[in-house]
Amino acid sequence: MPTVELTKDNFNSTLESNDTVLIDFWASWCGPCKMFAPVYEKAAETNPDLVFGKVDTEAQQELAAAFDIRSIPTLMIVRDKIVVFSQPGALPESALTDVIDQARKLDMDEVRASVADQQAGGTEA
Repeated sequence: MPTVELTKDNFNSTLESNDTVLIDFWASWCGPCKMFAPVYEKAAETNPDLVFGKVDTEAQQELAAAFDIRSIPTLMIVRDKIVVFSQPGALPESALTDVIDQARKLDMDEVRASVADQQAGGTEA
């Protein structure tokens, strides 16, 4: 499945209708973004069961601001509507593959319990 352009109009519905969404925050003028793009596209082809979205931070400034994107490219992984990974910088192919594998293996019941604990003011992570 090719990457999907995410906008403020389809962002929430994309997250709500898919278990795992990878998001590449990028801009056309960004050199590292251009270097990361083929790596991201290849990962999208290799993992057709996942949704790979791209947010053009110039065209979608509201989305970039909502996620406090300060550096691009930034890769974010959202699983079951919870951000489980967010990191600025272009990843090499092996690192991207590793991050995807780790996101797949997460026990989302544990993640939800940790989020609930943090929201309740607990200190466990």
